[in-house]
Amino acid sequence: MKRIVAGVDEVGRGSLIGPVYAAAVILNKNINKKNLKDSKKLSKNKREVLSKYIKKNSTWAIGSASLKEIEKINILNATLLAMKRAIIKLKKKPHLVLIDGNKSPKIKNYLTRNIIRGDQKFIEISAASIVAKVSRDKLMKNMSKKYEKYKWNINAGYGTREHIKAIKKFGITEFHRKTFAPIHKILSLKKN
Repeated sequence: MKRIVAGVDEVGRGSLIGPVYAAAVILNKNINKKNLKDSKKLSKNKREVLSKYIKKNSTWAIGSASLKEIEKINILNATLLAMKRAIIKLKKKPHLVLIDGNKSPKIKNYLTRNIIRGDQKFIEISAASIVAKVSRDKLMKNMSKKYEKYKWNINAGYGTREHIKAIKKFGITEFHRKTFAPIHKILSLKKN
C-alpha cells in the first residue's frame, strides 16, 4: 500500500483583515506535477487554473480561523487551528502530514513534519498553498464589494501603502484585525 502524504499551507497570516485559511491536499498519483509550485511564484490566472486542476485530481480540504478567533488566541494559534481543521476535514487519513513552516498543530494520531519553505520543496505543500490562496482571494474579492475603497480584491487585506492610506482616510471596518500592530497603532492615535 502506498503511503498517503498530505501537504498543508496557510494564507492570510500577515493580512490586516478577515480570517486565516489553510488547505490540506493529498495528490492523486496520476496528477501532472510539473506546474505545481509555491503559489507566490504564480500569476493570479495560473493559480486559479491550477487550483481547479488540483481540486479535481486530489483529496483536499480548507480550514479557517475567524477574525474573532485570531483576536482571542493570536494569529499563530489561529493559523495552527485552521491547519488542524483542514487536516481533520480530509476524507482520507494521511500517513504523514507535511506542514509549511516551523510549527505544527497538535493532532492526536497524526504524524506531522514541519518544513521551512516547504511550499518550495514539496509539491503537496505547493498544491496546498495554491488551493488556500485561491480560496481566500475569492473571499477577499467578495468582502471588497462592501468596502471597495480598501481594494482588498487587489491587496488581499495586506498592509500595502494604499491599504494603510485607505484605513487612515476612511477608518477601520469590522473586518480589520484590531490586535495587529498597524491597526492597533491607528486606534491608539485616535484615542489620544
